[in-house]
Amino acid sequence: MKGPNDPVDHVRTTRPHAGESMKDNKIMPALVVIGLSMVSFVAMLSAFATSHNDSGILLGGIALAGFLVGGAWLMVEHHRVRRLEQRWYAEHPGAWPQRPNS
Repeated sequence: MKGPNDPVDHVRTTRPHAGESMKDNKIMPALVVIGLSMVSFVAMLSAFATSHNDSGILLGGIALAGFLVGGAWLMVEHHRVRRLEQRWYAEHPGAWPQRPNS
């Protein structure tokens, strides 16, 4: 059964990473950063469309930095979940290991 420190649902699903973003709240800041980066990207496009090139370059840099930071955060958290899953299977040798969908 899923414990407070185990974001993988081993009992109720055949795909252990299905809905990982909903069960594990530690990635929410990364999703917020990526969302703000998307807003910055749209603002960059608007700035270039209205010939505000300096603002467009600044907003583009902010968007790029946000996408990189958010993506790196998601990758680190996903690897953390995979390590927790591998540790759970090591502690439960009788459990049937499911092939992850991610």
